[in-house]
Amino acid sequence: MSSGASAAQRENRDSALEKMVQVQVVLPSGKSSTLELPQCSKIGDLKILAQKSFGQGFLKLVKVADLAGADLAASLEAAGIRDGDSLTAVVCQAKVRASRNAFALWCSGDRMITWGDPKEVGENSAVIQDQLKGVEHVQTTRSAFAAILADGSVITWGQPNYGSDSSGVQDQLKGVQQIQATEAAFAAILKDGSVITWGNPDLGGDSSRVQHQLRNVQKVQATETAFAAIRSDGSVITWGKQNAGGDSSAVQDQLKSVQQIQATLSAFAAILEDRSVITWGDPYYGGDSSKVQHQLRSVEKVQATTCAFAAILADGPVITWGYPDAGGDSSRVEHELKSVQQIQATDSAFAAILSDGSVIAWGVPEKGGDNSAVQDQLKGVQQIQATGSAFAAILEDGSVVTWGHPPSGGDCSAVQDRLKNVHQIQATHDAFAAVTADGSVIAWGKPRFGGDSSAVQDQLKGVQQVHASDSSFLAILQDGSVVTWGCPFSGGDSSAVQDQFATL
Repeated sequence: MSSGASAAQRENRDSALEKMVQVQVVLPSGKSSTLELPQCSKIGDLKILAQKSFGQGFLKLVKVADLAGADLAASLEAAGIRDGDSLTAVVCQAKVRASRNAFALWCSGDRMITWGDPKEVGENSAVIQDQLKGVEHVQTTRSAFAAILADGSVITWGQPNYGSDSSGVQDQLKGVQQIQATEAAFAAILKDGSVITWGNPDLGGDSSRVQHQLRNVQKVQATETAFAAIRSDGSVITWGKQNAGGDSSAVQDQLKSVQQIQATLSAFAAILEDRSVITWGDPYYGGDSSKVQHQLRSVEKVQATTCAFAAILADGPVITWGYPDAGGDSSRVEHELKSVQQIQATDSAFAAILSDGSVIAWGVPEKGGDNSAVQDQLKGVQQIQATGSAFAAILEDGSVVTWGHPPSGGDCSAVQDRLKNVHQIQATHDAFAAVTADGSVIAWGKPRFGGDSSAVQDQLKGVQQVHASDSSFLAILQDGSVVTWGCPFSGGDSSAVQDQFATL
């Protein structure tokens, strides 16, 4: 009798497993698709099917109750999805953050996928993945990540000596609004304006010396080894490596009504409300602006190389200081720096776009400071991107002109005939990747830094975004596919997580 009942139960169960349901999915544009799948399917199965049907990745499914936060492993029945139901699918923006050698990719806060150097991805990544729900923002040090969740808490992972271990302050990380980072430490601004720090104590992870002053903080900026916090009254509090910006005592009485702060590797430059500039930190890295202090008036923007600053004044001229050879001395081109619109920088050189679309460069010649060989081609320049040692300029007609260290992207002659209708350029430390209007990608520079995309070239179609770590590129396609290349150990090889991308 019992065996007969068991057989009947199995028959009913098998019948249920075979039953199909139809669900209509509609995009905001009005385009719709009716999808059929087994009743026993999961939400994740429906999502993947919808993405394939529309040829569009990163969809968020919405019913009467928002399914975006639902467990993708939950069944359709558990989610209340019945045969004949109609759902809306909203396209989400994929977000990417890179440390030096790893990537983190997430969408709509549901979950996150990480890959690259195992030390930076985290040895306990499986445990961390379960906690990474509702990610709002991610910040990185050189080799660690910190994610702010929707509830204001923080999850960290990566190399412990670079800030991945937040256990000592975990109970204080509540209501976090922003996170900033030095090379190896994090600083989190809480909702009440206080600041919590962790990581390498010598590089900003220990703020105990100024903790009582860290109140009503609005913004935090960082050099490689020190922090500077702007409070609501415009005053500034600093900590970290003292000779790299962590000690502002020499200029503390001048740091009033500060609006924004820029940084080189070891010095800060603060723009005040009256548009003057105050600097501190290592003099060789731009911490001493005394020689040009009388000229720093009506400052609009400040840009930096690793060890020099360039300030654009309201009427267009540029004032520079810091290490002379790395851009701190612009006397050679000073008479040409008029009506400057924007400035880009390599590690040791500057390139300024003028109002007429021409470009003036200075700094270390072999790192982009000398553009004389291409000066007559630099007309109608719209934007400039930089590797550590070379520049790439997109012209009005979509063509590209490069200069600087040839192996690091300064020489694009091998791909010049393909660089047409370019609308975006991304860079690793020694290579460029250009996205054209038709969604294809052209790469050049050092191969091990992503300059050679031949192994994945046939996959690079319909590209929407390109992102970079120090030595690898990541391309996101319209259908949600992810293609990576460059150094395999720095995120260039995503094969281990490739099957997870469709679930985002």
